[in-house]
Amino acid sequence: MKLYAISDLHLANKVNRLALETLPTHPDDWLILGGDVGESEIHLHFALTVLTRRFKRLLWVPGNHDLWTIPIKRNDLRGEAKYNKMVSICRHYGVLTPEDPYVLWPGEEKNYLLAPLFALYDYSFCPENIKSENAVQWAVESGVICTDEELLLPEPYHSIPAWCKERCRYTEKRLKNVSPDVSLVLINHYPLVQDLIRFHMFPRFSIWCGTRRTADWHTRFNVSTVVYGHLHQRASNVRDGVRFEEVSLGYPRDWNHDLGIGYYLRQILPVPPDKKNE
Repeated sequence: MKLYAISDLHLANKVNRLALETLPTHPDDWLILGGDVGESEIHLHFALTVLTRRFKRLLWVPGNHDLWTIPIKRNDLRGEAKYNKMVSICRHYGVLTPEDPYVLWPGEEKNYLLAPLFALYDYSFCPENIKSENAVQWAVESGVICTDEELLLPEPYHSIPAWCKERCRYTEKRLKNVSPDVSLVLINHYPLVQDLIRFHMFPRFSIWCGTRRTADWHTRFNVSTVVYGHLHQRASNVRDGVRFEEVSLGYPRDWNHDLGIGYYLRQILPVPPDKKNE
């Protein structure tokens, strides 16, 4: 029995949808979906229809693409309403979300508690001399702008940072109630620490990649592993003795189609032998 993870399936792309349908079956294993499944309810339904038939259990967290409002019309779901709709779709398929109780991993290893999170970003992943309220302008000056500025609507909150603040408050409260005897696996679309972000071509895109509010979560709480995506930069890192696993697939240009999506599933539990001594 294994726990795998993958994020950023981006099923708006036909190539990725076709590849997902060829994924081999893992009848005894669990799968983490780390956000950016797609950009519509149709994409989420498609993914969960395919993957619930191939895995014993799924866990989902939202990415920014999952929460986009496309097209923007008067009656379209926005912000928290869009998020709640995606949560309800997941529950229809029996998929765990950030709104559900954290679940113990039933494997034979020590006690691991799997914690899907929804912590947004607040533009604070910028240099110390840049105020977060000026960060978007700072990024635009270098020719960088995220589509979120048009399509990720924070209603009923007055801004994405305000929504992020509330999500972090809610999440911290839940994490504080977890017994210190249980080892946590934190699952979030965005990286929890800023130094994991390495955009050589567009470094100022970092402001759309997380919040400093989460920077010490992996040390404040009894965390063994952090699973995240968003960056389209598959990587394994260790910070303060904690594994950080970036598990993105990405757009069709970001992965080798000859290998298939199955190749990109990252094993989280049991801890692979080559990760135990890191």
